[in-house]
Formats: sequence, C-alpha cells, structure tokens
Amino acid sequence: MFYTYILISESTRKLYIGQTNNLDGRINRHNRDKNFTTKNKGPWKLLFHREFNTRSEAMIYEKKLKLYKSKEYLIDKINKNEL
Repeated sequence: MFYTYILISESTRKLYIGQTNNLDGRINRHNRDKNFTTKNKGPWKLLFHREFNTRSEAMIYEKKLKLYKSKEYLIDKINKNEL
C-alpha cells in the first residue's frame, strides 16, 4: 500500500504534503528531523491520509493536493471529508 498524507506542524501550523509506503515510519522520520524540508519545524501531527494501491496513484494525488495554495482551503476540505 502507498499513502498520500498531510501533516501539520504543531509549532508553526504549516502543512506538509507527501507520499510514502510506510506512513508510521515516515511520520517518525519527520518528527526526528530526518527530512530536510520539515527539520526543526515540528512536532508534526497527521492531519489526513489516503491509501492507494500504487505509488504512481499516490504521487498523482500528492501533486493534486499541492496545487491548492491555501492551507485554510485544504483544512476546510479535510474537515468536510471532501478530499
């Protein structure tokens, strides 16, 4: 299984969108500052995730989510279960 996920920083309130085949391990890496983009900006909390059968499906969905430039819009869509 592959996952597209959205994390939110509990300190900066910034969002991070990514994809992985090991969701728990990936979140742990973010929280241990093993990712350059999220380093020193955590702790990170999982806000949303969706499961896919293939990596290409997860990557396509990740790119779609990254097209939304508004953090508030994404959070609103998550809260309304519209993603």
